[in-house]
Amino acid sequence: MGQGAFSSGQGCGIEAFIMSEPWAVSAEASGVNGGLLIYYKAGCRGTVLAALDRLDINELPAGQKRDINWSRELDDQFARSLAVMLCRHYAIKWFIPAPIRTVHTVWRTLSYARKGLRSLGCGKLGVDVLDAVAVTAASIQGDFTTASSVMTLLRISELLEDYTRKKARQTLTQSLALNIDSVWLVNDEQDILTPLLQIKIGDRIRVRAWVVIPLDGLVVSGEAMINEASMTGEPLAVMRREGHSVYAGTVVEEGSVVVRVRTLADNTRIQNIVSLIDRSEALKANIQSRAEKLADSIVPFSFLTSLGVLLMTRNVTKAMSVLMVDYSCAIKLSTPICVISAMHEAASRRILVKGGKYLEAFANADIIVFDKTGTLTEACPRVSKAVPFKNYARDEILKTSACLEEHFPHSVAKAIVKQAEAEGLQHREEHAEVDYVVAHGISSVLHGKRVLIGSGHFVFDDEGVPVSDEERELISRETEGCSAVYLAIGGELAGMICVEDPVRLDARHTLDKLRSLGINRAIMLTGDGEAAAKAACQAVGITEYYAQILPEDKAEIVSSLRAYGHTVIMVGDGVNDSPALSCADVSVAMKDGSDIAREVADITLLSESLDGLVTLRLLSGALFERINKNYRCILGVNTSLLLLGIGGVITPAASAVLHNTSTMLLSAMSMRPYLTGKAE
Repeated sequence: MGQGAFSSGQGCGIEAFIMSEPWAVSAEASGVNGGLLIYYKAGCRGTVLAALDRLDINELPAGQKRDINWSRELDDQFARSLAVMLCRHYAIKWFIPAPIRTVHTVWRTLSYARKGLRSLGCGKLGVDVLDAVAVTAASIQGDFTTASSVMTLLRISELLEDYTRKKARQTLTQSLALNIDSVWLVNDEQDILTPLLQIKIGDRIRVRAWVVIPLDGLVVSGEAMINEASMTGEPLAVMRREGHSVYAGTVVEEGSVVVRVRTLADNTRIQNIVSLIDRSEALKANIQSRAEKLADSIVPFSFLTSLGVLLMTRNVTKAMSVLMVDYSCAIKLSTPICVISAMHEAASRRILVKGGKYLEAFANADIIVFDKTGTLTEACPRVSKAVPFKNYARDEILKTSACLEEHFPHSVAKAIVKQAEAEGLQHREEHAEVDYVVAHGISSVLHGKRVLIGSGHFVFDDEGVPVSDEERELISRETEGCSAVYLAIGGELAGMICVEDPVRLDARHTLDKLRSLGINRAIMLTGDGEAAAKAACQAVGITEYYAQILPEDKAEIVSSLRAYGHTVIMVGDGVNDSPALSCADVSVAMKDGSDIAREVADITLLSESLDGLVTLRLLSGALFERINKNYRCILGVNTSLLLLGIGGVITPAASAVLHNTSTMLLSAMSMRPYLTGKAE
C-alpha cells in the first residue's frame, strides 16, 4: 500500500482485525512500506478481499503490540545495526582517504582508552583495560588497520551479547504475564465475581489471603500482610492498610483488603516484570560467577606474558600479538550467553527459570521431593461424593462448602466449587468474612453459627469438633481410597466431601526418567491420610513417603535432607507447600499452583505436564557440558594463537582478527538450542 499508508499502531490494529476473522491463519503488517502479508484458509480468498475492502483508510483501527511484534522489531533492529556497522567499516576502509581514516581510527581509539582509564581508576585491571591497551598499542605502532578491525570486532561482540540478552529477557517477560481472568468486585450489597477485563479505574476489588493482587491500586478498607518480593526482592511480608498503595503481582499472605483500582491490566505489571527479570539475571549460577572471576584474574597474566615476551625477544610486534589474544574476553562473554540461552530455551518450552543458579542446582540435585495433591496427582481433582451427617441434607453440605471454598485457589477447593456449579447449586454469600488457616481449613460465621471446613486434623484436633464412633466408622468406610474435607456447623460435624485425586498419567514415566538421569531418591509429602498416600505412591513408583504432615513438617524434612549434604528439588503447588519450597536448594511450582507457591518457587512449569522436570534436568546438564566444552575450546584456540604470535608466524593484526572471530563464533554457537525436538 506504500510507505506511510499506516502507522505502527495502526498496523497492530489491522493485524488484530484480521486475526479476529475465522479464516485467518496469520497476519503481518509493516508500516515501513505499508505491506500486509496474510495467510488464510484455503478457499477463502474472496472473503479475505471483502474484509480488506471494509477497512477505511481514514479510520484504521489502532492496537497494542503483540509479542510477535516486539520479537520482530528486536530481530530487525539487530540485523540493521549489524549491517550498518559492517557497511560503515568497509565504506571507510575502501572509500575514505588514508589521512581521514587515520584520524577516525585515533578518535575511536581514544574512547577505548578513556574506558580503560576509568576501569583503572576504579581499581579494576579487567578486560576494558586489556582492550584499551591492545587498541592503543596498535595505533601507536601505526597499525591503524589492525586497530580499526579490532574495534569493529569488539563492537560486533557487544552487539551480539546485547541482542542475546534482550531476546532472552523478552521471552521471559512474555512468560511472566499474570493469568488472572476474574476478580471480586465490591458493590453495596455483595461481592460479585467479575471478569478482569470489565474492571474500570476507580472500581473497588476485594483481595483475600493467599491471592495475588491483580491491579495496582490504593487500599480503602481492611488490612493485610502483603508479600512484595516480586517488586522489592524483600522476602518478608509488610503490613498494608487504608491509604497504602499496593501493586499487581504482590501476594496477600494474611488478612483481606479492598483496593480501589488505579491502573488497568494493560498498563501494570510491566515495571514489575522488568524488575523481576533484572533481579533474576543477578541470580547467577556459581559457574558463571567463577567464570567472571577467572576472566578478570587472567588479565594481569596477559600483561605479564606480553612484558616477558618483550624483554626476552626485544620484539614489540610479538609482544603486541600476546595482547591481542585475550582468554578472558571469550570466557566472560560465552558463559553468560550460555546461561541466558538456557533460560531462553526453558521459557520457549514453557518453563520459567528465575535465575541461572537454579539451573545449576537442578543439574546437581540428587533428591527430588514431591507434594501429592495437584503435583503428583491431577491438577483438577473431582468430588466423588458428599456425605451428610446429623439432620443435614447432601445438597446443603455441598452448597455451603462451595460457598466457603470459592474464595481460595487450592485445587480441592476448585473441585468443590465446580461440582456445586455442575449440580446447579447456586448460593448467595450469607456468611461473614472467611479466615483461612494455612494447610488446615477455613472458618467463618453463617446465620449466627460458626462454620469450619478443612482437614480432619483442623476440624477434630485443633477445633475440637466431636465425632462419635459410629461417625468414625462411616468416615472410614466412605473415604477409602480418596481424600476428605470435613464441614462443621455450630460445633458439630455436618458432613464431608470426598475427593478423588487420580495420579498424573505421566508421573511414573517422569520419575523413571529422572532416576536414569541421576536422581537417587524420590520422596512424597502429603497431609492426606496413610491409605491415600500409599495408593498414590504405588501408582507412581515411589517407595518413600510421609503422610498426615503439616507445612512446617514438610519444611523440616527438606531442611534435614539438605543438612545431610544432599541437593534437594522440591515440587509443589499449594499454599501449604510454600515453607518447604523456600527451604529447598531449588523449588518448582506447578502451572495451576497457588499464587504464593509460584511467587516463592525458583522455577515454574507453565504446562500441565511433569515432563518439564525431565526437560529441566536435560537442559541444565547440557548447559554445563557446553560451558565446559567452551572452556576447552577457548584454551585450545587462544593458546594456539598465542604461540603462533610469539613465534612470529602470524602478525598482531591476524592474531586480533582470528581471536575476535573465534570469540564471536563461540558466542554465536553458545546460542544454539540445547535440546533436540520441538519446543511447546
